[in-house]
Amino acid sequence: MGRLALSTQSGGAAARLAIAGLTISLAVLAAAAPSAAADIHVFTSGAPSAVQKRLAPGFEKATGHTVIITAATLSEIRKRLQQADAKPDVVVLPRPALMSFEKSGALRPGSMVDIARVGIGVVVREGAPVPDVSTVDALRKTLLNAKSIAHPNPKDGGFAGAHIDRMFERLGIADAVRPKVTLGYAFTGGVANIAKGVAELGLFNISEIVPIKGVTLAGPLPAELQNYIVFSGALHARGASPEPAAAYLRLLLEPRAQEVWKAGGLEAVVVAGN
Repeated sequence: MGRLALSTQSGGAAARLAIAGLTISLAVLAAAAPSAAADIHVFTSGAPSAVQKRLAPGFEKATGHTVIITAATLSEIRKRLQQADAKPDVVVLPRPALMSFEKSGALRPGSMVDIARVGIGVVVREGAPVPDVSTVDALRKTLLNAKSIAHPNPKDGGFAGAHIDRMFERLGIADAVRPKVTLGYAFTGGVANIAKGVAELGLFNISEIVPIKGVTLAGPLPAELQNYIVFSGALHARGASPEPAAAYLRLLLEPRAQEVWKAGGLEAVVVAGN
């Protein structure tokens, strides 16, 4: 079973995918769409979900397939995948989590590919003074001065929340900062609450900050404290539509999709021989 063939022929319609023993032509899928339309179920963590929702309509229009995206926390997706009736076609999760599924046999062999990575940023309400977070000392001062802080739950399986909580310890401000923290995920309103003034400052994946109206990205964490999450995608072994799903997964890696990932606050990851 081969891994993803990253090279493509010129022209989006000629792009082909060789993944888990499948060779798919988007042009062929588009031509077959009226008689072979499929529902492609995607289980994804929150950070890459917004970009997928932007890319999916074009794929649906070109192929006739329907992309159904379920965004949830990592722990919720793990629980869902343990259920016998869970049959997603594509799973997009942080690479370490997806590797554990691959080892368990839950994924189609050779189908896992790296898609994009994202770092953590600091967000404030639009119109509020933008704090300095450019250095470790500046970030420490900003966190100590903030009256309230929001970030993802560090104990619910998410990588960003766990890193942020460890960062407080590393900065030596955990005891001062934790009482001011409100826990919440971006896709359940965590970043939107910054816009509403529920918390003065938030720490979330940059991709979860960029789409929200009423907030300002103060900046990424300083390089010394930054933590990148690499998101990977794979075909689930129980998926009912492997060929359309493979084409969708390939779309996420297309050169034309890289600008969408960038606009969404993520960096595309395209590595030959992945």
